[in-house]
Amino acid sequence: MINLNFFPSWRLARYTVWLYVSRSLAVLLSLSIVLMMLNLLSESGKILAVPGNGEGELWSYVGYRYPQLLSFAFPFSFLLGALITFTTLNQNSEVVAMKAAGLSAHQLLAPLIAASLAVAGFAFAFNEMIVVKGSRQLSAWSDNNYQPVPPDSGILSNVWVVSGDDLVQARIVTGRGTGVRLQGVRLFERQNITINRIIDAKSARPVNGGWQLQDASVYDSAMSAVLQRSTLDVLKGVEPQRFTLAKVDPDAQDFFSLKHDIAEMERAGVNTSAARTGLWHKISQPLSTILMPLLAAMAAFGLARSGKVLLRAAVGMALGFAYFVVDNFAVALGNIGSYPPALAAWAPFLLFLLIGETVLIRSEE
Repeated sequence: MINLNFFPSWRLARYTVWLYVSRSLAVLLSLSIVLMMLNLLSESGKILAVPGNGEGELWSYVGYRYPQLLSFAFPFSFLLGALITFTTLNQNSEVVAMKAAGLSAHQLLAPLIAASLAVAGFAFAFNEMIVVKGSRQLSAWSDNNYQPVPPDSGILSNVWVVSGDDLVQARIVTGRGTGVRLQGVRLFERQNITINRIIDAKSARPVNGGWQLQDASVYDSAMSAVLQRSTLDVLKGVEPQRFTLAKVDPDAQDFFSLKHDIAEMERAGVNTSAARTGLWHKISQPLSTILMPLLAAMAAFGLARSGKVLLRAAVGMALGFAYFVVDNFAVALGNIGSYPPALAAWAPFLLFLLIGETVLIRSEE
């Protein structure tokens, strides 16, 4: 007689979910703190080298960076948490007792996968509300060599734009539409491959179809002299959107803002492969948590007295880390346009879902 009840008893489901989630969160907290300490050690010298920066700026860096590290360590932690949970249950013969009570492998995994789905929803919300804002602010701050930057209002940093033969670099880009403002502007006016002038300006704003530079310093190669200008009009015909769309970072934008920018990029004729891949990956990455119990299930099944518990745990860990390698590789191919964006984001998830299910069925069911 086939048991159609997909979940075990409520008490057993609560017990296994508590083991899984508590151990995963403990690993997440420990791993993220270690990564934060190492990262802070490598960056603290650069932050404190700026005059005026002190302990407050170090804590600001931690506030921007720590959510990124939590997001990065999330799926790894739940893979390790699942392995610890399954290994413990196997060694204590609790898996044998559950199977003797008539439960199948899929019934034992069902509560953990349901809990992973809830965790994936939390991870998506955490990324959208906290991580993207911190990533945007930290990127602008670090690109400005940890000097003060304007308040966050759609900040972009280190943006390059080509206008004919000329090259323009803006260290900080803020605002949208006609409210776009540039800071730390450097303009290379070229003729063929020869640089005629290099213009450095403190800031720039759009004026009458072009841009007006403030506090400009002009190096003229023909005169071999440096001239100072309080204002200077340049870049006729360069729209503000050229700067806001030149660097679209999926990690620094929420889902709906990124979707809006992709639509603008399509209207402007800009390649959207990387942005679309990032858009799909915003969904597939948190959902990868669902795979972790399935890929780690090798550690749960098989008799502990066979002496292969460690080997099974190693195989489960190898499957989990192989997923992350393949996922990063597919995203990289999607960014350069070799894979369709949706395929690049979802193919690793579906592939390892099938692999995990196949291994589970062949080894246990």
